[in-house]
Amino acid sequence: MANNKSSTKRIEIAERNRLRNRTYKSALRTLVKRCFTAVAAYGQTPGEDSKSAVQTSMSAAFSKIDKAVKVGVLHRNTGANQKSRLSAAVKKAIEPAAAAQA
Repeated sequence: MANNKSSTKRIEIAERNRLRNRTYKSALRTLVKRCFTAVAAYGQTPGEDSKSAVQTSMSAAFSKIDKAVKVGVLHRNTGANQKSRLSAAVKKAIEPAAAAQA
């Protein structure tokens, strides 16, 4: 256990940061998973409704990733990697469907 006031404070701050980081990461995983399911749904039934769902879910995930990087929960490169992964999946799903409809 902590022996002095400063180490007690550091323990409290570390716990506060851990909980904040956990909520950010959990919300981030949820939004990324939601985006991938929207992409899969668009692959099954392409249409304007599902396309807009993909766009909104991707936008929400991008926003949360950017905020997590800004706060310091994620490293810049990790955030960029996740955004790249998401945009590649969205592009892969939307491009063939757009070509088939044209």
